[in-house]
Amino acid sequence: MGVGEKIGSFFVQCRRVWHVLRKPTGEEFASIAKVSAIGIAGIGLIGFIISDVIKFFT
Repeated sequence: MGVGEKIGSFFVQCRRVWHVLRKPTGEEFASIAKVSAIGIAGIGLIGFIISDVIKFFT
């Protein structure tokens, strides 16, 4: 499979996905935003706790 065939296959797959896409409803967007915010806050909290533990022991 040459480079041209790989690129062509990639664009065929992209077009297939593009046809399935749709805009999320307001409710879907809000739930995705909430979950993302909780995840970001959770990762930040874990980093803060690790930082405090390291500072405590050094």
